[in-house]
Amino acid sequence: MNKHFLFLFSLFCVIVAAASLKCITCQLHMVGERCRRGFGTCIAQKDETCMNLKIFRNNVLQLSYMVCQKFCKNGRYKINDRLYYYRCCSSNYCNKEV
Repeated sequence: MNKHFLFLFSLFCVIVAAASLKCITCQLHMVGERCRRGFGTCIAQKDETCMNLKIFRNNVLQLSYMVCQKFCKNGRYKINDRLYYYRCCSSNYCNKEV
């Protein structure tokens, strides 16, 4: 019985790992450069999706931020001369900077 339990448990772990949403992480991505801080991946937890935040100043992209984000909502917010553009998505690595 232990062999059967171990097999089923291993199979369950593989299925869960394969079904988990994977996102790109980068906490500081400057225009024209590689990620400066926090490059890697994250596994989205409950109520999380992949998020990409782009910050524009005078309509020119300044930097972006990519993470797994809880309760993410798409949107645009303008504060002073900066536009904050949030994009949330639910497929593997969909928040990759283009």
